[in-house]
Amino acid sequence: MPDSKPSNQWKTLDRDLGRIGAVEYATQYVSKPLVGLGISLAFIIVAALASTLFFGGDSVSYVVIAAAAFGAYMAVNIGANDVANNMGPAVGANALTMGGAIVIAALCESAGALLAGGDVVSTISKGIIDPESVASSEIFIWAMMAALISSALWVNLATWVGAPVSTTHSVVGGVMGAGIAAAGFAAVNWPTMGAIAASWVISPLLGGIIAAAFLAFIKTAIIYQDDKIAAARRWVPVLIGIMGGVFSMYLAMKGLKKIVKIDLFTACLIGLVLGAIIYAVSAPLVRRQSEGLENRNKSLKVLFNIPLILSAALLSFAHGANDVANAVGPLAAIVHAESFGTFAGKVDIPTWVMVIGAFGISFGLILFGPKLIRMVGSQITKLNPMRAYCVALSAAITVIIASWLGLPVSSTHIAVGGVFGVGFFREWHAERRVRNSSAKRPEAKRIAPEERRRRKLVRRSHFMTIIAAWVITVPAAAVISAVIFLGLQAAFV
Repeated sequence: MPDSKPSNQWKTLDRDLGRIGAVEYATQYVSKPLVGLGISLAFIIVAALASTLFFGGDSVSYVVIAAAAFGAYMAVNIGANDVANNMGPAVGANALTMGGAIVIAALCESAGALLAGGDVVSTISKGIIDPESVASSEIFIWAMMAALISSALWVNLATWVGAPVSTTHSVVGGVMGAGIAAAGFAAVNWPTMGAIAASWVISPLLGGIIAAAFLAFIKTAIIYQDDKIAAARRWVPVLIGIMGGVFSMYLAMKGLKKIVKIDLFTACLIGLVLGAIIYAVSAPLVRRQSEGLENRNKSLKVLFNIPLILSAALLSFAHGANDVANAVGPLAAIVHAESFGTFAGKVDIPTWVMVIGAFGISFGLILFGPKLIRMVGSQITKLNPMRAYCVALSAAITVIIASWLGLPVSSTHIAVGGVFGVGFFREWHAERRVRNSSAKRPEAKRIAPEERRRRKLVRRSHFMTIIAAWVITVPAAAVISAVIFLGLQAAFV
């Protein structure tokens, strides 16, 4: 009888090798996030050390070093969370790969921050706190430090949960909480806070309605036509011209403030002229691109890919120009207070501070951005190039309308609201078609309520998580900020 011992030994060896392979795979899986954390930590340390070189003064300011570190941390979190709103729809619609989206967003965000980023920032964050209510520059510094830390922590937590939140509202909550802890509830400008609270509702609703309206137009004017390609040749250049005009207005008003200040009327003229030029250029291009396409919906997606990519890039440029101040605003305030021993409602942003914000946003996007890009682009509802185009266009239009009305809105709420609007419109439209079909054919099989719920096109779990995160962003950041301020005051004041 042959000895079975060698056979058993080989089985044991195979099991051991399998365990080793599993451990190696697990190590690689765990090490991926650790690499991102390590690079982020290195960037934060470099930013802190760089502040000692660029900050003027005979002695080293440990307050500025700490503020630079937390400003870099905040910038990384903005890149991980906020930038996803611009690139998510393009990635979800397969117009861009994840790698392509990250490269374009990183370049456009940095260019927007460094070329067109505001050189003056409001240190009291949109007039929430009365500067005269703050007792001293030392108290002001710790209040700004608390606002910076709390907003960064909250955005980090939201990213970990998978909820795209407004970094602007996070900073607003941080400033409000620190201001209340420093000077009491009377220091808060409550009418301004009321307007910001109203924007929680106005931003996503307006973005969703505009996105749904454009999708309804595309369905009616192009998708449901007998000759889809002919309809596309007629209307796609018009939509591209509208996009070009709207983004020209958007960039003129919001993205070029540092270079030149443009009023609403002038911005409208610029948008009208450039929109007409873009329409004239795009019409023959669309006609040439549509030659040989089959008369079906899949062919239409090709015509929207390039406009969608351009809109995502322009949104990223404008976002970098505007929202980098969320990362470096409190840092700039601390640098000013340390330099001059006084504090003011508005201060200049030093170039080195702006560089920290721009590079931090890019690092955060590259290292941690894919999670929220996937959430916005594909996990809330299914997007194709037409739907994603509607989301991007609605984001720019909503910001322009809000600026005209003087409403403080969030780009995050607008973009995600546009995704919700497209998804809920698709649900409504699908239900309407089912009802019309049942009315025309009573003998048709009715869909059970359970099946109807299963066919929902917007994932309700993500919807509720995001809405809850939006509602509690300002109060949560305020509470965290107040606690941090009281701790800093007890330790250092």
